[in-house]
Amino acid sequence: MNARQQTEPSAAWQVAVGADETAAAFDPPATDANGAVVLCAHGAGGQMNDRSVLAVRDVLCARGFGVVRFNFLYKARGSSRPDPMPRLIDCYQAVIDRTRTELQPQRLIIGGRSMGGRAGSVLVSEGAACDGLLLLAYPLHPPGQLHKLRDAHLPSITAPVLCINGTRDPFSDRQLMEKTLARLGANWRMHWVDGADHSFHVLKSSGRNDQDVMAEVGDTIQQWVSGAMR
Repeated sequence: MNARQQTEPSAAWQVAVGADETAAAFDPPATDANGAVVLCAHGAGGQMNDRSVLAVRDVLCARGFGVVRFNFLYKARGSSRPDPMPRLIDCYQAVIDRTRTELQPQRLIIGGRSMGGRAGSVLVSEGAACDGLLLLAYPLHPPGQLHKLRDAHLPSITAPVLCINGTRDPFSDRQLMEKTLARLGANWRMHWVDGADHSFHVLKSSGRNDQDVMAEVGDTIQQWVSGAMR
């Protein structure tokens, strides 16, 4: 299946977050819709139109998902320094509310890459309603700081969860992640992308390229939604 190469969303929104606002975009399915919309938040150093977010958008839209992308408020104001977690969560919730109003999706999956997925996970752990949580390159700890785990809230999550990480990701030591998963419920599914780093990039020596990896990511998400949410 070829990923759609799309440059313009079908809808561009300005989303109010208290007295501030941020940009969001909805990309419709490129093939038969499966009724699910995925909110894909960007990582700490990214934004809604960066290569990694658009790569996720393309593989999901090609598999029947609608995708909502958005900027956190610090990106909307041109800053490179992420907002505190409560502010990230406020922004995420505002986008969720707008998505439900605009699209009325049959199924809503929230999550994102790295910090964006982490913000989504905190929101869900605090009771936000969704049909699934998608964590791409979840940052379990800062690189080289294995003692600073970002896992305290994870056992509170009861929604179906799919976490996809690369085996070369310095933000997620595999052994520590497996220990963390052992404390979580049967609602969690973990998928390891062999040889991929935090950006889901693989070395040429692996015999694969980044497009192969993203196809694997897209297929894994599609299978998870078909199995976990019916």
